[in-house]
Amino acid sequence: MATMKPSHHDYTVAWVCALPLEMTAAELMLKEIHDPLPQPPTDPNAYTLGKLGEHNVVIACLPSGVYGITSAAAVLAKMHSTFPSLRFALMVGIAGGVPSRSTDVRLGDVVVSIPSGTSGGVVQYDFGKTLPDGRFQRASSLNKPSQLSLNTVSKVRSKYAITEADIDGTISRILNTNERDWLFNAEYIHEGNHPDCLECDQTQLVKRVSRDSSEPHIHYGLIASANQHETLAQDLNVLCFEMEAAGLMDQLSCLVIRGICDYCDSHKNKEWQGYAALAAATYTRLLLAAVPSQENISHRNYAPKNPEP
Repeated sequence: MATMKPSHHDYTVAWVCALPLEMTAAELMLKEIHDPLPQPPTDPNAYTLGKLGEHNVVIACLPSGVYGITSAAAVLAKMHSTFPSLRFALMVGIAGGVPSRSTDVRLGDVVVSIPSGTSGGVVQYDFGKTLPDGRFQRASSLNKPSQLSLNTVSKVRSKYAITEADIDGTISRILNTNERDWLFNAEYIHEGNHPDCLECDQTQLVKRVSRDSSEPHIHYGLIASANQHETLAQDLNVLCFEMEAAGLMDQLSCLVIRGICDYCDSHKNKEWQGYAALAAATYTRLLLAAVPSQENISHRNYAPKNPEP
């Protein structure tokens, strides 16, 4: 019997990327790629459809050069209209890390948004006000990821653990990387015209304990999202900064997964973007393998039975 071609209602997972290199990383994770489906004229998104584990996934990228919260919100709104059976969304890509005394965030690591305190996992840090003492007060909070997403994260953090070796092994099969991981003091500004920091003062590097391996670490906590950065990392206790996720959280339950490609300072460059994008996409693939599949039968077309004579 011929296999039935998936319909719009058969796609249950939304995977949103901001950059083309993030979409390339996402497509590398697919077990199979499906033929395109027709779209209404009101939907300008360009999709990659495929299967990852037991799930049919819709991948979309923001328009080139049009980034931020508003663009991400528009892409997901059109996607959800065309694929009405989406259960949850994943915002996957790269971000700027925020190392701290409590969390040793480094280039190539993966950060996964989870609720903490009054936050649902993503903090929209340009939606509020700065108090006289310098502390930031949020005007409201964003929705947290779906219960299914959070339950799966708990699962992979326990007995079905996604290990750093799982991620590193996959990336090593795709590329060979040997970039430097340099973290400079926050007050030290990048010198020279070269993006590789070879002209920067090496005495300004932050001294960090060497890791036993080169495998990326996985961190769980808050992610700050906005169209512009502010120096609020310590007050909000966030692990990384990005620019799009806040536009998705109140539309469809969304889990944010980010690979760390820089430290949000003047020394950042693009050396780690490819590795970070692959690290985030690989974690996502392993996470989806732990999400239980649910057959969507509510929109199947069944031939009516012949009426009784």
